[in-house]
Amino acid sequence: MKYTNAAEILPSGLLREVQCYIEGELLYIPKSEEKQEWGAVSGSKRFYEERNSRIRELFHGGMSIKELSEKFGLSGSTIKKIIYHKKDRLSKEDRLS
Repeated sequence: MKYTNAAEILPSGLLREVQCYIEGELLYIPKSEEKQEWGAVSGSKRFYEERNSRIRELFHGGMSIKELSEKFGLSGSTIKKIIYHKKDRLSKEDRLS
């Protein structure tokens, strides 16, 4: 973490206001942007969501787990996890309600 002297970057009025709360100590100021979810910036999250959705569609359309495994280069157990994922079952129940 880089140390910066507040007197060098803050306007004097703001510096005096901060000194009312803390003076002569180190103060950490976090970044203003919120942390994004995994894969949000790179597009990985969207890629896997679309791929998994396609796998579910093909399975419900009659394609076997073995065929899906070969088509997508994934193990049968991974295909099963994608198809039977609990989150997806909950969302289906919500849609039926």
